[in-house]
Amino acid sequence: MTINNLVSRRKFIMAATGSTVVASVTPVAGQAGTNNTTDNETEGNATGNATGNGTGNATGGDGQQTGPIDFGGYLDDLTYWSGQAVDLTGQDTVQITVGASANNSLSFEPVAVHVDPGTAVTWEWSGNGGAHNVVSETDAFTSGSPTGEAGTTFAQTFEEDGIFNYYCDPHRASGMLGSVAVGSVPRTAPVTPAPPAVDTSTKQLAVGVAGTMAGVLGLVFFFLKYGGDYE
Repeated sequence: MTINNLVSRRKFIMAATGSTVVASVTPVAGQAGTNNTTDNETEGNATGNATGNGTGNATGGDGQQTGPIDFGGYLDDLTYWSGQAVDLTGQDTVQITVGASANNSLSFEPVAVHVDPGTAVTWEWSGNGGAHNVVSETDAFTSGSPTGEAGTTFAQTFEEDGIFNYYCDPHRASGMLGSVAVGSVPRTAPVTPAPPAVDTSTKQLAVGVAGTMAGVLGLVFFFLKYGGDYE
């Protein structure tokens, strides 16, 4: 075996090791850079959301919770309802449609509203879905006998804080329910944002590269310790 016609094992091993390490590290660096950017963005968003939405929704300026309004389960069975009250605070007058399009015209729209104390709420009949009325669960107000005449109106001014649930007497069993939340009302705890998901592909890639490098180093050690002639 001569120097002129063969490349020394030492040079071969060094070249192979260097090439393997560079090839292995390059995608990791690229992947890490991408993931770091994504993770940083995710962490930034998570932190921003946790601070902005989490803290903002968790407590208001007066220290009270400002999560979704708690209607005590009164509206939970309404499959056509979004689950959120329409925020109409700051308005002196509010209008609710009686016999709205949802639930085959057996509904109020909006289903639930949030208003300030002193707000006048007016229900207006659409003329759809048959004869309706507006009846408070606590007998605090009622529009009287059911009617199906379009343009009929009924008004109620809400002066005190609280939750005022109401229904249409002929269609209560069909889910024609509504609610008016006035002023400061009970609220449910806000949902805490989930932490960003761990990128498993980066872990798998790192483990694979570590295994490759360990194998190469073991091969180098073997040839250096037990190999033949070198320059």
